[in-house]
Amino acid sequence: MTTDVLIVGSGPTGLTLAVDLARRGVAVRIVERDTAGRGVDADQAYRAGSRGKGLQPRSLEVFDDLGVIDEILATGAVYPLIRIYAGRVPIWKAHMHKQQEPSEAVPYPMTIMQPQWRVERVLRDRLAEFGGRVESGVELAEFAQDADGVTAVLLKENGETETVRARYLVGADGGRSVVRKTLGVGFVGETRDEERMILGDVRIEGLERDAWRIYVNLLKRQLKVGLCPLPNTDTFQLTAPLPVGVEPDLSFANFQRIVAEGTGRRDVELKEVTWSSVYRVNIRMVDRYRVGRVFLAGDAAHVHSPAGGQGLNTGVQDAYNLGWKLARVLAGASESLLDTYEAERKPIAERILGLSTRLLDQAARGGSTKAFKRDAETSQLMLTYRGGPLARGEHGGDRLPNGRIHRPDGTTTTRFDVMRGPHFTLFTPHEVPAPRDDVRVSRTTAGEAPFVLVRPDGYVAITARTYEEVVDYLALV
Repeated sequence: MTTDVLIVGSGPTGLTLAVDLARRGVAVRIVERDTAGRGVDADQAYRAGSRGKGLQPRSLEVFDDLGVIDEILATGAVYPLIRIYAGRVPIWKAHMHKQQEPSEAVPYPMTIMQPQWRVERVLRDRLAEFGGRVESGVELAEFAQDADGVTAVLLKENGETETVRARYLVGADGGRSVVRKTLGVGFVGETRDEERMILGDVRIEGLERDAWRIYVNLLKRQLKVGLCPLPNTDTFQLTAPLPVGVEPDLSFANFQRIVAEGTGRRDVELKEVTWSSVYRVNIRMVDRYRVGRVFLAGDAAHVHSPAGGQGLNTGVQDAYNLGWKLARVLAGASESLLDTYEAERKPIAERILGLSTRLLDQAARGGSTKAFKRDAETSQLMLTYRGGPLARGEHGGDRLPNGRIHRPDGTTTTRFDVMRGPHFTLFTPHEVPAPRDDVRVSRTTAGEAPFVLVRPDGYVAITARTYEEVVDYLALV
């Protein structure tokens, strides 16, 4: 069996990449070791659990481009009020995000809470619209690469094996990535055993769903339990510390004890634990994103603390950066284009890793409430590839904000409406032909630069004075 791209792992990173490739007509297979629907609600097939739950504004723009934003917004919600309690006494309350209204430049200004299982479901449904599907109960047993491709052996749940030949392989298989370990790529950083957490999705009777409630031991300045209502569900995400040296106990009885002792409320009753896990803070990243024809993305390349809600979103951005480049090379562009994936994404991951670690340390130092605040730094809208190998001109590498476009004929549209899809977009007041089949020309009134070419991932490729500069740039990619 042959394919263009084999993706290992069907979390948000792998699924974002699969959708992006599929809409470009690339032959793609995506395999997942976990089995669909085992021990979870029908709505939570594949992986149970909320795990990550915050979608940053930049990721929402990606999901707009991929055609899933309507369902993401309809089933998600902005973060609720945070209330911190000492025993049963409320001692602090605030919103994590300053309320912002959509603007022309930023149509999705608010971080949206959306349990990871639903993000994955929405992306799987979108992949199905392009004729793709996740092959569950299939794990990567081994692989080897040569100058022309990758030969992978897949192990199925029934014990059968299949040998697959792919032009490229992408490891999006999480922090314990088999792909990364097989490559022998370093994963440098630290593990903080003293900051382990018990996680669970729980159904609770008697607890109001109007706030994210965090119960603390004020004397020890320690978390006892956090209970966050997940939007459009009847469940809460539970978080509780796991002391050093204590064996994890994920029994229903222990969750009962955590809720009862943490809240101190007799009117609150735990009814069900639908998913549970132990989380250990790992702060690590790879020293290489690419080895030949094999790439690493998402948690396989970098793992973060949960502070700031950066991990899931950074993985989505990895996939969004890699997808169009793989498609271009498969269509005949130079292999060197794929080197820009690491050149652009590794510095971003380094900065974001520093941000999430700083927020975590703020929370650890006496429980600073600054760790709960979110701003432009966490939205990922300010991230740029300026100075990178594909950036040309004054604004090259910057995210192109949305905005109203006034056409020469008097009609109007928006940049995002023009850019939505797998193409490059050329904004110009001049009447010029499309320099290539995968470039859409949008006539505009005069702007700062006569020609602004935007990459398929929404970042400015080049601001140019002449049409010939645009043509020359496109020859590079």
